[in-house]
Amino acid sequence: MTYFMEHNKINQGGNPLGYKPIGHLLMQFAFPAIVAMLVNSIYNIVDQIFIGQGIGYLGNAATTISFPIVTIILAVSTLLGAGGSAYAAIKLGEKKEDEAERTLGTVTILTLAASVVVVVAGFVFLDPMLRLFGATDNTMVYAREYTSIMLIGTPFNMLGVVLSNMARTDGSPSIAMYAMLAGAFLNTILDPIYIFIFHWGVTGAAIATITSQIISAVVLIYYFVKKGKSMRYRKSILRVDPEICRLALPLGISSGITQIASTILQVVMNNSLVYYGNQTAVGGDVALSAMGIVNKIGMILVSICLGIGIGSQPIFGFNKGANQPKRVRKTFVVAAVSATSVAVIGWLVCQLFPGAILSLFGTEDPQFNLFAERCLRIYMLGIFAAGFQVVSTSYFQSTGQPLKASILSMLRQLLLLIPLILILPLHFGLSGILYAGPTADIISAIVVSQFIIHELRKLNKACKA
Repeated sequence: MTYFMEHNKINQGGNPLGYKPIGHLLMQFAFPAIVAMLVNSIYNIVDQIFIGQGIGYLGNAATTISFPIVTIILAVSTLLGAGGSAYAAIKLGEKKEDEAERTLGTVTILTLAASVVVVVAGFVFLDPMLRLFGATDNTMVYAREYTSIMLIGTPFNMLGVVLSNMARTDGSPSIAMYAMLAGAFLNTILDPIYIFIFHWGVTGAAIATITSQIISAVVLIYYFVKKGKSMRYRKSILRVDPEICRLALPLGISSGITQIASTILQVVMNNSLVYYGNQTAVGGDVALSAMGIVNKIGMILVSICLGIGIGSQPIFGFNKGANQPKRVRKTFVVAAVSATSVAVIGWLVCQLFPGAILSLFGTEDPQFNLFAERCLRIYMLGIFAAGFQVVSTSYFQSTGQPLKASILSMLRQLLLLIPLILILPLHFGLSGILYAGPTADIISAIVVSQFIIHELRKLNKACKA
């Protein structure tokens, strides 16, 4: 066994992605990715917890309204980061380190350019966007305050997401983790200071968040300037390479589509909640605030699964480039089982302890608490199926199959959930919105399983060849 591992090590140029045990590699790469993804979720959740405690459900409704803008920013940065990371991993597997390094320069320049466009467009169309995203007269002031500050931090937010992806591919997943942890720790400290001591309200929460994003981005920039292993910032690579754009960006389309679909979903969801909520005793603002909290809770579970998927991407990509189908197959099985286990545990917690979870976000009137618990139980009823779906999309993305990855990325949110949110309430009112979630989860799980069964058969044949 030792001989074969050493032989593989020599053949792969000493890169551990090509010879280390899959379980060890997945833990090494997935754990920092999970932490990084959780931190992205925690930025918003911490804001909601402190805003809920300090301001109430109208403040939380405002952050829910502004969240589509956050996902637009995330859509662009994940497209660039995931695409660049997947392409660089394949090139490293092919021992083309120079091209991987040029990919770093290309995605960095594209990120900075895209962030400027997002900031300018955000400020020019701020009020119309917030109205589109569900703002009412009660929540508009809070939403405007929070979103305008968040827009200022866009370049750092986007760089943090892109460079954390590239750092994992560079063989330094811990750097991505530490950068995001530093930001999260600072955000957790600053939020209560700004909200409860300085009484800055939602403005203070937003300032705390962008300060933390700046710290995370600076740590990652320093890494690629001074510490990068296979990729470092050099003057010669800081330009846009059209060929790399053509080949790398399609690999990130599925991640970008996921976030774009999420943005469209949030717009449809927010407006539907306000409309149908106002037709019941619950009320539109209460329904919007409750679903915002439930979605943030769901983000925690999905973030862990995404972290496992992202952590598996360098392993998938390198071994695909190195023509090692057995390692690719084993990586998928281990990652899918791990992500599914997390999703099932999270599903059980949501079903058994909804009140305890929701109490973190502030004490509201009985009407809010009753609807929020019902919302959490019903809407999260199908979350147990999320794990292997996320890993499947990551697999297709990192093995150079962007069309399949894109289809699966659009499936749950764009092709299923949005139509269900529009159709079911026509017959079941506000309850129809809640049941749209598990219906979309279960149908998409069935479809994804068909894609992945076919792919596993192909891998099995390649392993026998």
